[in-house]
Amino acid sequence: MVVLMRDTIRNRRRGFLPAVILLGAGFAATFGLAAPATAGVRLKDMARIDPAAERQLVGYGIVVGLDGSGDSRSSTFTMQSVGNMLTRLGVTVPEGQVRVKNVAAVMVVARMLPYQRLGTRFDVSVSSLGDAKSLEGGTLLYTPLATPEGLVYANAQGPVSVGGFSARGGDSKVAQNYVLVGRVPGGGAIESEWKPPRVGDGINVVLDEPDFTTAMRVASAINRELGGKTARAIDAGTIIVPTAAAEDSSMDGRAARVTLLARIESLDVEPDIAARLVVNERTGTIVAGEHVSIASVAVAHGNLSVRIDSKPVVSQPQPWARGETVVVRENNVEANEDGGGLYPLQESANVGDLARALNALGVGPRDMIAIFQALKEAGALRAELRIL
Repeated sequence: MVVLMRDTIRNRRRGFLPAVILLGAGFAATFGLAAPATAGVRLKDMARIDPAAERQLVGYGIVVGLDGSGDSRSSTFTMQSVGNMLTRLGVTVPEGQVRVKNVAAVMVVARMLPYQRLGTRFDVSVSSLGDAKSLEGGTLLYTPLATPEGLVYANAQGPVSVGGFSARGGDSKVAQNYVLVGRVPGGGAIESEWKPPRVGDGINVVLDEPDFTTAMRVASAINRELGGKTARAIDAGTIIVPTAAAEDSSMDGRAARVTLLARIESLDVEPDIAARLVVNERTGTIVAGEHVSIASVAVAHGNLSVRIDSKPVVSQPQPWARGETVVVRENNVEANEDGGGLYPLQESANVGDLARALNALGVGPRDMIAIFQALKEAGALRAELRIL
């Protein structure tokens, strides 16, 4: 269970934006809230089964049919592309005479997954390359998609969906969402199949978050499912399952391998999550994991605020005196520091005790971020501190 707290009133008094503190299941248990029992995670949701590197595809194309929102003449590559395309179609245009506003040069990117067959369709992303104003209403023309090595595996074509709009009138502009990036749903098609080379005779299970304890739990779960000690963890992120575990006289080798993969990826495994505290100083967000705790420590924290007021003052000479009237600015600097005593914090066993101790200090989320950093430097924070 995740508890979401907003310290809005205190933040407004101190001039902070509303901040969010996310705390793990330990907080709910501490304050008597119902917390569900820890459930396992499907192996396919925390690891890549029999991983094969996907292919990143990229291509250069043009989008036509724009309502005057295409690239200007300063985007010379766009005009060259239009001229080259017309030449291939049998239309001769004098060099430098292409002047269109309804065309935009774009970069097309997509990813190709292993084992996709010839003709399989997929979405592609389109991004403006020149100085176009919008891709709304445009159509992507045939664009080959290749790997960085230049191997063409797919093509893309179709109407571009930007999910927004942009309207201009003089110096006024009304826009919703970002209209220089769009997608072509189902616009990509596989032209050449790609089968990744098989490495070794085993099946590799690669964890998204490497951890030795989790790796051992995954190996144990696979062995319980297969009824033998076949799987073994070779490091914190890789578990190997021999393909001999997939032998079945009633089916061929490929079908047996698919059956084995389906059995493995549906297993439930409880991952071992490290104690981690993540803070974002830009938004004042703090996310604390379930196993975060602190040692006994004393904390003193004060707030220093500086206020500078500047107002214009008219200075003029006395009657019958020489001089001229001028306007000068009078500055007033005021500094205040909120005093804070030395508060002892007892050793906490979970994140709930930690939250209750810090809330007792009466500090806001941004002050908590500074305290967490100091606790980490003092060696009292028993967790990994990550600052975004």
